[in-house]
Amino acid sequence: MLSLLTQLSDGGDIFNLFRYITFRAGGAFFTALVFGFLFGRPLINFLRIKQKKGQPIRADGPTTHFSKAGTPTMGGLLILTSLVVSTLLWAQLSNPYVWIVLLVTLAFGLIGFADDYAKVTKQTTAGVSGRVRMALGLLTALLATLAAAHFHPDALTNELALPFVSTMINLGIFFIPFGMLVIVGSANAVNLTDGLDGLAIMPVMIASGTLGAIAYAVGRVDFTTYLGIHYVPGTGELLIFVAALIGGGLGFLWYNAPPAAVFMGDTGSLALGGALGAIAVCAKHEIVWAIVGGLFVVEALSVIIQVLYFKKTGKRVFLMAPIHHHFEKKGWAEPQIVIRFWIISLILALIGLATLKVR
Repeated sequence: MLSLLTQLSDGGDIFNLFRYITFRAGGAFFTALVFGFLFGRPLINFLRIKQKKGQPIRADGPTTHFSKAGTPTMGGLLILTSLVVSTLLWAQLSNPYVWIVLLVTLAFGLIGFADDYAKVTKQTTAGVSGRVRMALGLLTALLATLAAAHFHPDALTNELALPFVSTMINLGIFFIPFGMLVIVGSANAVNLTDGLDGLAIMPVMIASGTLGAIAYAVGRVDFTTYLGIHYVPGTGELLIFVAALIGGGLGFLWYNAPPAAVFMGDTGSLALGGALGAIAVCAKHEIVWAIVGGLFVVEALSVIIQVLYFKKTGKRVFLMAPIHHHFEKKGWAEPQIVIRFWIISLILALIGLATLKVR
């Protein structure tokens, strides 16, 4: 579609709009949003019929969660479908970074789908083996990081950008495992955050919008010259992907708002987390991503701390991990936790954006 419109643009000023990334980003956003609204309810009805009992509820979780029994999962399919369709319609498909992020998204989406499918068919909270999931995730991240490093300008190969300063550090061969850690860590951190109605999707949209703005700035030589940051030609096209993600995310949130009619499931959380990590690696803003996605980092750290401390002492640091369950156990209402976490996510996103100029 885009190639056809590009050819037509030679014949009139109206079609010249399709040359602009910002215009096509708007088109991708509204395409994904409308797709989500149109197909959300039919998909939910289909999932409810097929899954019957819905997503299994953890026996050791907060007691309030048992009221959610029967809610279908795999709602991430709605986000992924609208995201992929919109990106293919509006993005410049000759751009390698678009394909890297798209394929990472789909690969982690398939891993999550297999995990969700195992849970609903066996009616157990234990899906695909953690080792299998990790191995497939690491393989995906390896291929994505190698591809990103290949398409990065030679001067930036294996370089790590630091926030607040213009200095870059050459990681050498260690850039590959570092990039893998960013992508796999992002996927699993978002997955751990997805535990309450609407909790994960809004921070994902906030973070993706921030990373999209950064990728767009990094892909424009005039912006990078003004801001004093590195220039990565082609990353601006990732704004199309991000706009489609936000549109699809809003369409999903319409049905995921409390009380949720559908859960995102690992199908959505692993895919979206992997996508955010891949965008950060492509735009070479991995450290800034840790700031922007600080909420996801804290969620993941709370689980790591809980597990390590319990193994060593037999005691728990938190009432329950991830940390949003800790606040549930303390008596916070679910909407209270969700909205406060949204606010924290927005604050961190603004701090991450500030790193572009504060140098």
